Amino acid sequence: MPTNGVTIARKARWRDWRSWPDTFSGLWTSSLPFRTLLTTLALTSFAILVTFVAMALAIQNNLWESRKDDVLADAQRAVAVAQSTLSSAESRGDRTALQALMSDVRAQLTSVSSSDMIAVFRIDDSPSPVAPTGFFIGRLSEDLLSAQLRQRVADHPETQWWQPMEIAGADGLTHAGIVVGQQLNFPDAGAYEAYIAYDLSDTEQTLVLVQSSLWLAGVLLVGLIASIAWLALRSVVVPITEAAETSARFAAGDLEVRLPVRGEDELATLAVSFNAMADSIEAQIKELGELSLVQQRFVSDVSHELRTPLTTIRLAAEMLNDQREDFDALTARTTELLHTQVQRFDVLLADLLEISRYDAGSLQLEMEATSLAHLAEDIVDEMRPLAASRDTELRFVAPGGHTPVDLDPRRVRRVLRNLVGNAIEHGEGKPVVITVDSNSEAVAVGVRDSGLGMSPEDAERVFDRFWRADPSRQRTIGGSGLGLSIALGDARLHGGTLMVWSELGVGTNFVLAIPRSSSQAWDGTSPVPLEPTPSLAEIGAVTEPIALYARNRASTENVAETGDRRP
Repeated sequence: MPTNGVTIARKARWRDWRSWPDTFSGLWTSSLPFRTLLTTLALTSFAILVTFVAMALAIQNNLWESRKDDVLADAQRAVAVAQSTLSSAESRGDRTALQALMSDVRAQLTSVSSSDMIAVFRIDDSPSPVAPTGFFIGRLSEDLLSAQLRQRVADHPETQWWQPMEIAGADGLTHAGIVVGQQLNFPDAGAYEAYIAYDLSDTEQTLVLVQSSLWLAGVLLVGLIASIAWLALRSVVVPITEAAETSARFAAGDLEVRLPVRGEDELATLAVSFNAMADSIEAQIKELGELSLVQQRFVSDVSHELRTPLTTIRLAAEMLNDQREDFDALTARTTELLHTQVQRFDVLLADLLEISRYDAGSLQLEMEATSLAHLAEDIVDEMRPLAASRDTELRFVAPGGHTPVDLDPRRVRRVLRNLVGNAIEHGEGKPVVITVDSNSEAVAVGVRDSGLGMSPEDAERVFDRFWRADPSRQRTIGGSGLGLSIALGDARLHGGTLMVWSELGVGTNFVLAIPRSSSQAWDGTSPVPLEPTPSLAEIGAVTEPIALYARNRASTENVAETGDRRP
């Protein structure tokens, strides 16, 4: 169950609408129930939408076609009754009789048709002494009749013509309608146009009712499907969530946690298998832990025990080395080799002690406000004699990193000394660029050479202890083979990262990045890019002057302490 603080934070995120996209994106990637339910609802809603739209269109077409057929039949029937009356009448050219006949036609059209909008008027506009006057009933007027419809009615006396139209209703709103036109032949007076208009607002209301019912049914159906999907999903997701939480607790070190076994289905089988696996892993981890403790204790004890005799041997070797000029050539060379190997053994022993402290988790940082740019400049000055002996140019570029940050200067110096020494060792005499930069979250230093480089497989193992990419290659600077492993440990102690980029025949670039504060959120982005973009030839010998902050220079350590990335 989430804590109150987590619940309050989630509520605050939902109150801020600007964080909704990020919240939904986080739920989509982290929540299987949310993703499954949302996908189910989206697909179901799309299927229901397509189905209901097709149904609505089909109902609309059928409803309009049916209503149109009824209107045409109604108009045909009314006109036929009126024409029958006209055909059987005998007016004998009497205007009064013809006007009375017009009144009969009006009464028949009104009574037979279901519309209250009727118009009848003469086609020929020339004056006639006997032709009766036409009439308009209801809201139908000559202005509402299109010229195309009137032309068709006038040109085709035996054909019924119709056209959709807009009719103003009593409520002031415009409704859909149909006007039907056909000719009526008056004796002794000629042809007349007869139009009957029908208001289809009742059809519109029926269609709106049907569509509203469809949409309401669709919404209810989506809600019902969502409820069913949630219940079905919950029955599966809850055990999976429980298994995931249990696995996370087990991975975090709670080796005694187990899954409850319920029933005999597939989930119960999964729980039994997980518990058996957890029992096996717990037993092996305990066994390995005991072996690791024995190994750490052995390394620590041996290292401590070797310190005293090694100190004696080193003093004797230094004394002999100081007097080697008094020896013959073979003895002098032997004395020099003895002194070099004792120094190397001393470095190896110190690194073994440091590694044993890392394994035991007994290391602590001694934090000081230090400028990484100043510290890197000190290392560059310190390593220049070694670089000169290898005909290697050191180029220092510091666009940032001057502001002091909290770090352990001794450990960071050791990391930088190791990286610069390796670059000189494997740079093939080409320039080595040391770049320091910073941003609001972190400071970083990159050490790049243009030497042999490494393959991707070798770069993945470069931080392994005692690993050598080329076993036949001899060291010329020295080192214990643990330098990069210790450097990686120092970086992690600071909450930072130590990354490597390398390409065969191009060179290698190591980047150490350290957050400005352990309490400040950091996404791991380094101010110094891991993959270098400009070539070394494009970088001038640019050194940013550093005279802004006072600093304490640490005592120069022996260059032989530098590690080797290819032990």
